Amino acid sequence: MNQVLVLSVSTAVLAFLSFFHVYSEGADISALNDDMAQSTVIYDANGEVASKISALKNEGIKIEDVPDHVKDAVIAIEDHRFYEHDGVDLVGISRAFVQNVKAGSIVEGGSTITQQLTKNALLSSEKTYKRKLEEFFMAREIEKQYSKDDIMQMYLNRIYFGNGSWGIKRAAMGYFGKDVKDLSISEAAMLAGLIKAPSALDPNKNFEEAIERRNLVLQMMKTHGFIKEKEYKQAVAEKIVLNEKGGDPLRGKYPYYVDHVIDEAIKKYGLTQEEILTGGLQIYTELDATMQSAVEATYAKDNLFPKGTDKQIVQSGAVLVDPKTGGIRALVGGRGEHVFRGYNRATQLKAQPGSTMKPIAAFAPALEEGWGVTDMLTDEEMEFKDYKPQNYNNKYKGEVPMYEALKDSLNVPAVWLLDEIGIAKGMESVKNFGINLDPKNDRNLGLALGGLSTGVSPVTMAEAYSAFANNGERHETHAITKIIDKEGKTIVEYKGKKSKAVSKETAEKMTTMLLGVVQEGTGKGAQIPGRELAGKTGSTQVPIEGVKGTKDQWFVGYTPQLVGAVWVGYDKTDKEHFLTTTSSEGAALIFKDFMTEALENTKAQSFNVPPLSKYIEEHKRQQRAKSVKELETRIKKESEKLKRQWEEAKKKLKEKKESTEEAKKKKKKETDTESAAASTNSDTSDTGDTGEKNDTGDSKDTGGEGGSGGEGDSGGEGDSGGEGDSGGEGDSGGEGDSGGEGDSGGEEDTGGEGDAGGEGDTGDEGDTGDTGDSGDESSDDKEKENNN
Repeated sequence: MNQVLVLSVSTAVLAFLSFFHVYSEGADISALNDDMAQSTVIYDANGEVASKISALKNEGIKIEDVPDHVKDAVIAIEDHRFYEHDGVDLVGISRAFVQNVKAGSIVEGGSTITQQLTKNALLSSEKTYKRKLEEFFMAREIEKQYSKDDIMQMYLNRIYFGNGSWGIKRAAMGYFGKDVKDLSISEAAMLAGLIKAPSALDPNKNFEEAIERRNLVLQMMKTHGFIKEKEYKQAVAEKIVLNEKGGDPLRGKYPYYVDHVIDEAIKKYGLTQEEILTGGLQIYTELDATMQSAVEATYAKDNLFPKGTDKQIVQSGAVLVDPKTGGIRALVGGRGEHVFRGYNRATQLKAQPGSTMKPIAAFAPALEEGWGVTDMLTDEEMEFKDYKPQNYNNKYKGEVPMYEALKDSLNVPAVWLLDEIGIAKGMESVKNFGINLDPKNDRNLGLALGGLSTGVSPVTMAEAYSAFANNGERHETHAITKIIDKEGKTIVEYKGKKSKAVSKETAEKMTTMLLGVVQEGTGKGAQIPGRELAGKTGSTQVPIEGVKGTKDQWFVGYTPQLVGAVWVGYDKTDKEHFLTTTSSEGAALIFKDFMTEALENTKAQSFNVPPLSKYIEEHKRQQRAKSVKELETRIKKESEKLKRQWEEAKKKLKEKKESTEEAKKKKKKETDTESAAASTNSDTSDTGDTGEKNDTGDSKDTGGEGGSGGEGDSGGEGDSGGEGDSGGEGDSGGEGDSGGEGDSGGEEDTGGEGDAGGEGDTGDEGDTGDTGDSGDESSDDKEKENNN
């Protein structure tokens, strides 16, 4: 009988061992892996951790990064023989069985850390003998294939610590706001104590129970030799300080910037969202935490933004860019509740830029073509074929210098200038500034006023204006500088892309004019005390007939160190949703608020460009010189007119003189003939008369008083020799003329007031004439001849 019993028992034991061996060999643990899934970490421009992203419920940590006292705390309370058994602790099971029998209830468990890992990673949560048996065999198989450190690492990364914290890494951050490496012995003991009943022992809800459990863990650590008495007392006395915010304070930080980082990694570098969210990547960026916080603080101030309606709030997007590198320093893509990878108005917006396009499409290319800052531009109502732009106030000055047209944001001069240099030049300039155009639909003069078919985003405009702040050189905007995978390999590295938008000279002239916009023009609202700021406002009209208002508000501005752009408007503009203020009252003020804070710890710098006042003075000098020249031109024209009139008068006088001379000659000839006839008659009748010596005269007789004289006779005293005639042939006299006033006259002499004349001489006032002057010589010779 005894032999049969022994045989039966032996058979049963052999069968159990055979079953154990076969089941153990066939246990499938392929689903178990070293789950090292980690959050992707975002680093700022200084290499500091800025934010974290993950789609995993737990986050892995390598066992070598876990302090010994953290591992010891878990082992002490959960499985103090962990390093001694092979996955199933028969001694522990027996001890637990005895303790439970004595207590009359389950006070101690027999499951090892390996068995708990098996249950959590490979098996369902059902409580059946079959599942318990599977757990038993799988635990042994795991111990065969993995080291104790591997098992501990998988366990710590998978175990649930309550309050949504899977794994030791999230638990440390969630409860204490610390990395695992920074946990104290007391904190490690509290986390280890949560494993038994994470919800019931959650210190945020049941602090006293959690402290009691912590103390038990510390007691077990001392009992099993993990800590000494002194360490135990210090840990028990330590005050636990919980993370009031709960969770990782870096997780979800700077959401809009992180969204853009993800988009850039996907679109530019070909990564998938899953790789980014679960790959444990290290993404280094151009983020400036101070500047990002400044922009986010501005967007939290509702009073800075126009009030919306119950249906829509006024939206906005803003970006800050380093002009020297193109690095995006800060970015906010909207107001209100953030949606993961939702609509980012800082980068995805497509809105018409309004007058912020003027410097890019009209003024900069004109300067490149040789135009000057003070050159005059036409400012009057006009139509360009089928396009008729208007100034916002419907006022026109006729013409204005270029700097004034930009300062006051006048529309007509900008369009006129683009027409002068040619649309092709304007389009080429816009492309050089990094803005894509439709070759067909954007080929029109509306380009000067921002009338684009597609539109732009704040980041696009910031990149364009960065060329003005960087001596005409434009750098591609970017957020990511490099990406490192969880193995430490660099898989992405940004290679700088830059191009020339305009010359350094043009960039400086544009900066001078844009400084004027902020100091004296439409951008006054953006002024930052103590800093040089250049920029441009822009707005677009509501495209709804009968509705007068603004659809889009813009301000794009820059200092030597930083470029910023902001857009304000509704996502959907309709008759109930549009803006009633201008950019100078809205967007410019928002820009000033975040730009001031963003630069708070940055030393103010100067552009080192000529002030606008220099060009204003130059313009004044040019205007004065122009006025003098115009006056000189008018005087010259008047002088020439008077000269022509004088010449005509002299010509008429000459003709009159010649006519008079002919008449005189004719009359004299008649008189001489009559005198000769009379003399003959007299001589004949008196031939026998001896008379007085002088009665009949002789060759030298000049005639008696009042006598008419003879041939060549100049007459008696007071005789002018005929009607106004003072002489005979060759005499300078004329009708009423003994020479003009002060004029001694002469044949063919046109004379002039006080002019002695000359042959063909037109004379000037007081001119004494040249050869043939006055005809006096022939008169005197004739007189001598007569006298002789």
